Amino acid sequence: MKFIKDYKEGDRVSDIYLCKHKQSAITKNGKPYYNVILQDKTGTIDAKVWDPNNAGIEEFDSLDYIEVVGDVNNFQGALQLSVKRIRCCHEGEYDTSNYLPVSSKNIDDMMNELLGIINSIENVYLKELLQAFFVKDEKFIDDFKKSSAAKTVHHAFIGGLLEHTLSVAGLCEYYCSRYPLLKRDLLLCAAICHDIGKTREISLFPENDYTDDGQFLGHIVIGTEMISEKIREIQGFPEFLANELKHCILSHHGEFEFGSPKKPAIMEAVALSFADNTDAKLQTFTEILNASTNSDWLGFNRLFESNVIASRLE
Repeated sequence: MKFIKDYKEGDRVSDIYLCKHKQSAITKNGKPYYNVILQDKTGTIDAKVWDPNNAGIEEFDSLDYIEVVGDVNNFQGALQLSVKRIRCCHEGEYDTSNYLPVSSKNIDDMMNELLGIINSIENVYLKELLQAFFVKDEKFIDDFKKSSAAKTVHHAFIGGLLEHTLSVAGLCEYYCSRYPLLKRDLLLCAAICHDIGKTREISLFPENDYTDDGQFLGHIVIGTEMISEKIREIQGFPEFLANELKHCILSHHGEFEFGSPKKPAIMEAVALSFADNTDAKLQTFTEILNASTNSDWLGFNRLFESNVIASRLE
């Protein structure tokens, strides 16, 4: 199988892929065509079916596995597939493990590492809250381990939410070693919980798309509500501590324009917003470089608002 990450301009493709998305559209000349996103475990590619009425294009829909024949082109600096033929495939013709992106790290090992951090929390209320999610809530645990951290951009793979959470917690642990005024238990609890709302904001693979809750509320509000629900079940949970924790979640994107309902007002919230931003951006850059086949300028990137370049060995 030829994986999407290995595509080069000029390639002729003939293989099976997951149709992640299909949308009917009309050209400026009034001709119908399909916008399609194809996916395998290495990524996605935009595809166009310019002649959907062609006898070689069988009926298909989103989340179908389809055999595709087409040519790889370059459109405005990005690879795109021009599809000539499509055939719907049946079970037994494909291995689903080739189509769902998964963390390169062992998910069970990462979960055990996270539980180790939870066990190190000394505040009895924060530890009980974390255990309510990550030890006692089997449905949440299963969803958390399978969830991505985003629909696209960074950690958009199975286990991505867990991997991102561990990285943010690790950065926060480092901050605590350098800045003694930080309340370690509060900051690490906030780091572990900061994106739990994504288990309800984004559906699991193969869809990996925004849910109704995600569209209406977003993961910051959802996560704050989830924390409030668990706190109500913990007798005697200090109100001020609960507000500090929820404030960290509500402000972890740092700025209003980045979706934060609040801006950081305590030291732990500032640290969390920096850790979250650092991991998201460096992971994004990592994925850009891993997807690149050259070591030169890679073009303009919207997230960094700059032309980016792969590192060169001098």
